[in-house]
Amino acid sequence: MAIKKDAVDLPKEYLKGYVRFLGLKIDLSLRTFIPRPETEYWVASAIEYLASAKCDDLKVLDLCCGSGCVGISVLKKIKGSCVRFVDIDPRAVRQTRINLKLNAIDSKRAKVTQGDLFEKLPSDACYDAILANPPYIDKKRAGEVQSTVLKYEPPAALWGGGKNGMSLITKIIAASKRFLADGGVLYLEFDASQRDQIESLLIKRGYVQIEFFKDQFEKLRFARAVVTRHLDKSGKYI
Repeated sequence: MAIKKDAVDLPKEYLKGYVRFLGLKIDLSLRTFIPRPETEYWVASAIEYLASAKCDDLKVLDLCCGSGCVGISVLKKIKGSCVRFVDIDPRAVRQTRINLKLNAIDSKRAKVTQGDLFEKLPSDACYDAILANPPYIDKKRAGEVQSTVLKYEPPAALWGGGKNGMSLITKIIAASKRFLADGGVLYLEFDASQRDQIESLLIKRGYVQIEFFKDQFEKLRFARAVVTRHLDKSGKYI
């Protein structure tokens, strides 16, 4: 979508060409979804939680990475961590690569993949954490979204979650367990109205230590759930 440079209502983040996120400069030259303060809040919480595990080689999957702000924050804040970034939008993939270079991330610590959630991951991929901020806005609530967001931000980043906003969330919860190590954690951003559905899905899939948290504006915003695996008779984790 072409955007006139002199558009008077262009979001200030696009006008500047970047946004600050946990102290990092996140380039937005390709007009990917603008990182929100609410996302910044839970990512800071996730980093604190993951850093407390004191894992020397933390492996993280950043799903629906957009600008790459989530995974890049992990790479900058947790020494020795490695992150794979995934997004279905080729523009987001390019934007993430730009931001990895901008923030001087060692290429050995980051991989960027264009694909639909887990489809392009190696079959034996295993992560200590999956951090996901998928599209989750219910199309029926489009009237509540700012006009400038509707006009300028990528439609897929808004409506990619389907009619009720739960399509990608449901897929992520269903498949994440397969790609998480024993004790691995799933972080998921969502709309407050989706809380009960998400809890039911997590319980159904066998996640434990399921917790829901509010953002800095006292609105339910993100969930954290842990995978606990058990050995089968052959000695393999299930």
